[in-house]
Amino acid sequence: MRKKVVLGCTECGSRNYTTMKSTSNTADRLEMKKFCGVCNAHTNHRETK
Repeated sequence: MRKKVVLGCTECGSRNYTTMKSTSNTADRLEMKKFCGVCNAHTNHRETK
């Protein structure tokens, strides 16, 4: 089953992106490098609750 998750910037904390995640394959938190408009740079974005 796929679950909708929200990605938040690790630098400033703003929640910029939403994506889908497979809960059966990935149990831990998802982390991607994405562009943050607030920081105006590519930063790590981690799955938030």
